[in-house]
Amino acid sequence: MSEQYEGPVPRRRRRRRLRKGRVFLSLLLVGFVGAGLFSSYQYMAGKRVAVKNAIEPGSFEGDLQDPSASAVENYLLLGVDDDGSGRSRTDTMMVLSWDKQAQSMKLVSFMRDIYADIPGYKSYKLNTAYYLGGVQTAKDTITGMFGIPIHHYAIVDFDNFEKIADAAFPEGVEIDVEKEMSEKIGVTLKQGVRKLNGRELLGYARFRADAEGDFGRVRRQQQVLSAVKEQAMTPGMVLRAPKIAGVLSQTIETDLTSKEELSRVVSLLLSRGADIETLTIPAKGTYSFADYPHAGSVIEVDTETNKRELQAFLQTE
Repeated sequence: MSEQYEGPVPRRRRRRRLRKGRVFLSLLLVGFVGAGLFSSYQYMAGKRVAVKNAIEPGSFEGDLQDPSASAVENYLLLGVDDDGSGRSRTDTMMVLSWDKQAQSMKLVSFMRDIYADIPGYKSYKLNTAYYLGGVQTAKDTITGMFGIPIHHYAIVDFDNFEKIADAAFPEGVEIDVEKEMSEKIGVTLKQGVRKLNGRELLGYARFRADAEGDFGRVRRQQQVLSAVKEQAMTPGMVLRAPKIAGVLSQTIETDLTSKEELSRVVSLLLSRGADIETLTIPAKGTYSFADYPHAGSVIEVDTETNKRELQAFLQTE
């Protein structure tokens, strides 16, 4: 009797444990599938929001990674006014240097009117390099003049910048607008701390109708990127990441694949301890103004001094 009674008991317990395990695995599977479907839906929603740009940057070959600074990657960031021809000039030229080990970011802005030695062409304004030979010529011009290695690039046209900003920050980006601005930017901005949508943010970053001219515009572009970086740390950004990736896939030209792009964007967003240090080239007191018939008004720079300033700024400890 005892043998017949005791036998079935452990078998029933094993079945209960097995059922609990199956329920847990089923819920886990449903969670993964649900998260995947949500991410896929948001990614496609992002692609539908944006219009595929017509930028054709041409071929690109980045510099090899320095074995002694393998954690540092330099990204050439270009903002263009897309006229549909793929040969637009670059109004924004920056290099973002990201030290993944030190969790630091350094942003260098180059004035578009720098009188530059463009490989294979006459000397022109720096923003003409992309127009003449695409992203490779822009990269070679900056590297050749200032000795800074560039490993990757990303190009966005200004129309799509608005879509990216609105997708990433639907409630706007908080900016301390220093004064009223409206001339030649398509919007009117009031002085004070404001939440700016994509169109307003672009207008703020492009304003130059004051005594500072392009130098003020470059300073405001750096301010915008710092504000975007700070506000990208909010918890809601994780949920919006798939949609942002979808928008980026349509609006940004880069040498990175979509998978790499999403991975690096997420890594940048999650770099909570990484502040952005900024530098503008030419540095103060290292330039003069000139005028040439073929190039117009330009900024002539002391190349060697600016090269030293730049290399000291980017030096890793």
